[in-house]
Amino acid sequence: MQSTRFILINTSHAGNVGATARAMKVMGFSDLVLVAPRFADVLCHEEAIAMASGAADILARAQVVPTLTAALEGVDFACATAMTPRDFGPPTHEPRSLFADLAAREAAPRLALVFGSERYGMSNEDVYRCHAVLSIPTHPDYGSLNLAQAVQLLAYDLRQAIGGFTVQPRAAAPDAADARAVQGLLEHLQAALIDIGYLDPAAPKKLMPRLNQLFNRAGLTHEEVHILRGIARQMQKVAPAAGSR
Repeated sequence: MQSTRFILINTSHAGNVGATARAMKVMGFSDLVLVAPRFADVLCHEEAIAMASGAADILARAQVVPTLTAALEGVDFACATAMTPRDFGPPTHEPRSLFADLAAREAAPRLALVFGSERYGMSNEDVYRCHAVLSIPTHPDYGSLNLAQAVQLLAYDLRQAIGGFTVQPRAAAPDAADARAVQGLLEHLQAALIDIGYLDPAAPKKLMPRLNQLFNRAGLTHEEVHILRGIARQMQKVAPAAGSR
């Protein structure tokens, strides 16, 4: 299933082809086949390349074929995409559960995901050639997806079914300032506030304890303590000038 083929039938907008290539690449897929697109040169169209945005290699390897039969060559299990189930034809499935079932098989099939044209979707005849129909769960009052959006959603669900990608861990969190550093900051800040006339040492009320609680909730790092002490130093530098005006 890693080599799943993405098949676009009668695509009319070059931008959708490029956006499809991008959606495939970010999920680790590369096999793109176009069936009788509106423009024969769509793979090298300026808009397609622009929308591919770094996935031009997918476009370069893509194939253009005249029929769905040709596009399905070598495929074991083809999935049509449709907004609503057909009265007749292959069974309709929610993508995530079907992909999980296919991935769990002892011999996972060579899969194809088939998408219809932007205006008309897939014809009944093309749907009948497939083994299953995928219907993306959407809001019942408006289930219309852009072609590349549908590709992205299915590519994501498929990638999750076959193992996903490891999320890169974030860089180690900066060292938290210890209580001594925070108390030193509070003492420095208290002096600066007195210098600029904001804090009356004769009637301090609860300003410093409140600031202490604020800093404790914030979980200051050593770098942040240095920044705040730098601000306090600058306050003390300008305090005499401020008092003289």
